[in-house]
Amino acid sequence: MSILVTGSAGFIGNHLALRLLQRGDEVIGLDCVNDYYDVRLKEARLQRLKEFPRFTEARIALEEQKAISALFARHRPERVAHLAAQAGVRYSLEHPHVYINSNITGFLNILEACRQSPVEHLVYASSSSVYGINTRMPFSVEDGVDHPISLYGATKKANELMAHSYSHLFDIPTTGLRFFTVYGPWGRPDMALFLFTRAILAGEPIDVFNEGKMERDFTYIDDIVEGVLRLLDGKAAPREARANGILTPGSSPTAPYRIFNIGHNSPVPLIRFIQVLEEKLGRKATMNLMPMQPGDVRATYADVSDLMETVDYKPDTPIEVGIDRFVTWYREFYGS
Repeated sequence: MSILVTGSAGFIGNHLALRLLQRGDEVIGLDCVNDYYDVRLKEARLQRLKEFPRFTEARIALEEQKAISALFARHRPERVAHLAAQAGVRYSLEHPHVYINSNITGFLNILEACRQSPVEHLVYASSSSVYGINTRMPFSVEDGVDHPISLYGATKKANELMAHSYSHLFDIPTTGLRFFTVYGPWGRPDMALFLFTRAILAGEPIDVFNEGKMERDFTYIDDIVEGVLRLLDGKAAPREARANGILTPGSSPTAPYRIFNIGHNSPVPLIRFIQVLEEKLGRKATMNLMPMQPGDVRATYADVSDLMETVDYKPDTPIEVGIDRFVTWYREFYGS
């Protein structure tokens, strides 16, 4: 197939684009390669894709409406995996306008392009951050998500609402994916595993928020990509309301619209995560125990029953394996 992958220089987008190219798809990779974090890492990711003749690079920002429309008109992608966005919960506290420009206006531009140059299926990245202050565990796509506690989470909730309206109005099949704490090789330098590894190897202390009393549904990158692929290859379709007429938040009776969690379904205490990292690095961490940070939640835990029912898949890579693979990659890439 011809597939447009936005965020092709990003963590998840790059891994997905590589898998698609390896199986023989044509990939148009859209990314503006901004300096939110190390551009050299992004360029190195892109280099992996440029080795494939069926890869086309497009350096375009999501806010560039005319350029995006022209890209769709020129390449006519059959499917779209929209993974580009301004990420990061804490960054959104100080740079809110960046999130509106990229995650709201940018997503609108993708939706409009999908309408003008009809695609068979739009799959897009949402986030576990939409669950906000929800405390019922595990988080289910049938739960309400009306109380995000960061602007980042609010933009992802907005994306889901925007997608439903376009699915309903223009019959565009859309599937939103709520990712849970993704980690692994080629990861983002602003995320905990990357920050911890760099600091421990440098003999520097690591900041451990909420005094380590956090739990995360750490999900290995290959598991995320497998889930995305299985859903991308299918199509969203309307799903009937319950017998009592109540609409299920993760689907729609009138539109080809679905939402799925993709998480490990097994939350891990942050302290245990750090212990495994220490074992793989062969070094002990010096920990600064810090208070809870604004925008953070104490625990995440994905209910993946819909994912299993729909595509017969559940992420299963244990952190011992995933962290070991990350450490191996990190030492090779940075020579430390």
